[in-house]
Amino acid sequence: MRRNKVHEFEADVPAAELWGLYGTLRAAELLPELLPQVLAKIQLVSGDGDVGTILELTFAPGIPGLETYREKFIKVDNENYIKEAQTIDGDILKLGFLYYMVRFEIIAKGPSSSVIRSTIVYEINEETHPGLEAMVSTGPLAATAEKFAGYLKEQKIPQSS
Repeated sequence: MRRNKVHEFEADVPAAELWGLYGTLRAAELLPELLPQVLAKIQLVSGDGDVGTILELTFAPGIPGLETYREKFIKVDNENYIKEAQTIDGDILKLGFLYYMVRFEIIAKGPSSSVIRSTIVYEINEETHPGLEAMVSTGPLAATAEKFAGYLKEQKIPQSS
């Protein structure tokens, strides 16, 4: 049975600006820079950021059982600001997940504010991996939302020379 965990973050950033990161490969470029304690690097394996794009993500050292995994964009909806990336190979599946997918939704709240809804949809064989559910955490997704919103707000502040 598939389950999900959801995190919502309210940002003082317009939805279209947030989607400019989440909806593009710019997110993959920025993540290791903004969250080096989680991701060491992200490589583009194939694609251009649309459906079918495959990324290889390398975790920061020190995360037990997790080194790398590959994800494939299975949905990129530029009108409704929704992106879904399914794990297709690597350590997440080797740990025992039967299915693991992350969904990002950017929801406009007003002209200059939005909600970043991050959802992890997963399936585990609980008979063979009873403790695995404890590893499912929206913590890194929450940190990503906060860092991306902060990054975009900083880009608007005029830099003094």
